[in-house]
Amino acid sequence: MATPEAVPVLKNFFVYNPTLGPREGEEHKKILYYLPEDADIDTKVRAVGLCEAMVQFTKTFSPNMPCEVVHTLKTRQFYVNPEPDYWIVMTVLLPCKKVTSKDGKALFEYKEEDIQDTLYQSVLELAYQMFRLFHGPFVYIRKHHDVEGLMHTLQHFFSKYLPQIRWHQVDLLDVFNGLSFLPLDKNVFLRVQSFINLLESSFSQIKHTVFMFTDQLVWSGLEQEDMRVLYKYLTTSLFPVCFKGEIVAAPSSSNPDWLLVNMTSGTKSSPPTASRSGAGGAATGGAPHQGQFLNGPKNIQDPSTAIKMPRIFVNTTGGDQMEEHNLLVYHALGATVCFMIDGSSPPSYEFCKRLDTFVGPHLSSLAKMITDYLQGRRSTTSDVQHRYIYFNHMNLAQKSSVHSRKAPFVTISQDLMRLLADINSDFKRSNLDGETVIKTMTDCWVVGRRSDQREFFVVLNQKNANLIEISEEVKKLSATNFNNIFFLD
Repeated sequence: MATPEAVPVLKNFFVYNPTLGPREGEEHKKILYYLPEDADIDTKVRAVGLCEAMVQFTKTFSPNMPCEVVHTLKTRQFYVNPEPDYWIVMTVLLPCKKVTSKDGKALFEYKEEDIQDTLYQSVLELAYQMFRLFHGPFVYIRKHHDVEGLMHTLQHFFSKYLPQIRWHQVDLLDVFNGLSFLPLDKNVFLRVQSFINLLESSFSQIKHTVFMFTDQLVWSGLEQEDMRVLYKYLTTSLFPVCFKGEIVAAPSSSNPDWLLVNMTSGTKSSPPTASRSGAGGAATGGAPHQGQFLNGPKNIQDPSTAIKMPRIFVNTTGGDQMEEHNLLVYHALGATVCFMIDGSSPPSYEFCKRLDTFVGPHLSSLAKMITDYLQGRRSTTSDVQHRYIYFNHMNLAQKSSVHSRKAPFVTISQDLMRLLADINSDFKRSNLDGETVIKTMTDCWVVGRRSDQREFFVVLNQKNANLIEISEEVKKLSATNFNNIFFLD
């Protein structure tokens, strides 16, 4: 008998295209990637065949939205159809514990409530979005590198990405996958905007720019869907590794540490080694500054230095056309600028040198200005009785006091996190504005509110309060933290 697992475990993951092996005896040609990779071909063919049958069966009842999730006693299987004729399937083993029956037999009790469909469906969708960001759509790869090239790319990507996912820590923020914005006053924001305009007019190779301070977004020239995936990569992979505690992003269940791996060679990039004392600016004849590249040139003072950076695919037209760019990231004193550079050719050392000379002093000055502004408006009050999550579907803005930015855990129990996800699922199914108020067995109050494409969840530890008092507390919390956001009562 298998060993019981206390947490969810990935059983298999595969990508297939049913049009690639239409005849009998060619079923294996449909499989583009399968994990575990050491599974025998019969196991792979049977798994894919079963999924094909499930999709065709459900199309009978819902042609435009076929199978998404399949529940069994021991597993949960998730389906995504990201591109025509391409399917991604993920099977997760349910957590279980060993129990003894009345007649003394040892049995496994499976906890199906620990796997919530919306959470793991979001993880699967993000896996594809992250793949597309760094490699482009499946159709693009097949067009330029044939089926064998697509299979190799899928293997290279997912064999490193999937083992890094913390399946037991998937929660509501994985569903939202939003952006944390940094609000600035108009004077500071205009200085940032002026800097970006000057930068893009001075360097024609730079097609798009993203400006962040710590792990919060200030300005983006990308479409929302591309920005949310790039933001995930920056805050859960690049920043934590490069800064080792200087910048600590909100933790994520799908933290792709492997993305620091060079996309072509498979070698892991080193943290930035450029001097933070302004040596880069002095060496190139510019003003002293504290800027440095987080990728690209390893040593800006050495003309022979290797220049390595990932290539990304973004959609800036709103259609199906993807643009290919080189991603270059620069940092100074908490401020980070991401440059999407024309992908027709990699940036030269001379380009990076000029960019360092120009950006270093400007970004160092801007970072100090933003720091001074934030110190002047920092709040010293905090009510530990209230924990909340906020998400705006229109601009993807999210805020959370449930997730600690200094440690990889949440500040409420897993049972409460699952309850929040259940409320979110109810909102998604009904697609109507409303409010849900629940009192748990542990005397916590949980409030979920959906209003005008915004969702607001609050956990209050006030066991002696009544419904009216809880409603007033939620109003006070909204007025304190979201005073410029309109919520329907």
